[in-house]
Amino acid sequence: MRRKLLQALTAGLVLATATGCTYKDFPRLGMPTPTTEEAPRILSLWQGSWAAALAVGVLVWGLILWSAFFHRRSRTKVEVPPQTRYNMPIEALYTVVPIIIISVLFYFTARDESKLLDMSKKPDVTVNVVGFQWSWGFNYIENVPGSTGDAKTDKNLDAVPDRYKKDFPANAGGVYDVGTPGTRNPQTGNPGPTLWLPKGKTVRFVLTSRDVIHSFWVVPFLMKQDVIPGHPNAFQVTPNKEGTFLGKCAELCGVDHARMLFNVKVVSPERYEQHLKDLVKKGQTGYIPAGIEQTPHEKNRESNIL
Repeated sequence: MRRKLLQALTAGLVLATATGCTYKDFPRLGMPTPTTEEAPRILSLWQGSWAAALAVGVLVWGLILWSAFFHRRSRTKVEVPPQTRYNMPIEALYTVVPIIIISVLFYFTARDESKLLDMSKKPDVTVNVVGFQWSWGFNYIENVPGSTGDAKTDKNLDAVPDRYKKDFPANAGGVYDVGTPGTRNPQTGNPGPTLWLPKGKTVRFVLTSRDVIHSFWVVPFLMKQDVIPGHPNAFQVTPNKEGTFLGKCAELCGVDHARMLFNVKVVSPERYEQHLKDLVKKGQTGYIPAGIEQTPHEKNRESNIL
């Protein structure tokens, strides 16, 4: 038994120390390097949750080991040790302590969620992300030279709630990009269409679906949100690191769910503006249909908010 225990501890030590993580990666506890101004808040919540779980785990493991070693039969030579029943202080302790732990976790989660979903600030850029089986489309709500129209009245954007349309630029003719599962990023070769974003600008994503529930997840943003038909969602981020990052659908949405991949390319504001002009040159002006009509429940919520 001692030999097996030693082997198990050695294997655990090797497993913990021989992974691909460096000492710089370890504090993130499996999370990628944050690439937005909001992501460190999520990372901090993740680390705090792990710290709380570890503290509880150490306490429980300690009590288990203490009981196993100090109350073993071979030590006391007692066939049946004294039995303790109805210990009110202990019963109160294991009722109150979990409530305190859950309350603390709930407080920090609710605090951070309210900050992450706060959209009181008017965005610099708005992108309508359209999920559909089996890829993604991106409507850039921008006033781009060479594209005429108005996003606030465009029929293709009827699925977007008025509370988001009020922040649309005036006379935003807009441009779009849309992909298929076979689309590839020309620079990296990664599958899926590429969403371009400007570094240092606040970006609002308005998420709509044409068919079933999807989930918009940009991995290094450390945040994802469901894309629900008839019930648009939205959140804002400010990218602070240039590069091309991976994104994917994080909701099982059907047979080709695994192919619903995309890329996010964060560039300088000047390069972003040039990309929009390039889409105009390709004839990709206006907007693709955003999604299905809002459900009655969502329309009621809309009227209450406004």
